[in-house]
Amino acid sequence: MNTYTATIHWSRTGDGDFAKGQYSRAHEWAFDGGVTLPASASPHIVPAPWSDPSGVDPEEAFIASLSSCHMLFFVDFARSAGFVIDDYVDEAEGVLEKRADGKMAMTRVALRPRITWGGTAPDATALADLHHRAHEACFIANSVTTEVTVEH
Repeated sequence: MNTYTATIHWSRTGDGDFAKGQYSRAHEWAFDGGVTLPASASPHIVPAPWSDPSGVDPEEAFIASLSSCHMLFFVDFARSAGFVIDDYVDEAEGVLEKRADGKMAMTRVALRPRITWGGTAPDATALADLHHRAHEACFIANSVTTEVTVEH
């Protein structure tokens, strides 16, 4: 078993009326490796000036986490199969919508990896197998009910 930590810090700033929801949602995420990132509620959820579009929002982080986990497994499985990858870019996209039970959820995430191979690329069957294995191995994908697809 492994344990992971993150420290989230928010402080009320500014002159808005807190009782009316007029307060900044900007905050920081600090990770054990020393990286601190600016974070905020999504401007799609909380309009400016009460959100900071330059900060990472939880929805973006969720999508990035799924994409990153998939990529890390995919690259290693490709390496183990004898393929060389020079570049991997994924412009992943998630859909936040109301579920049948009325709750908002990230219901779908589409991974769209573009891979530059450093040698012979796998055929379509091998590529699909690498993506399937990466999805099955990804800890984050195994932790959520979101539909995750790979469009390649």
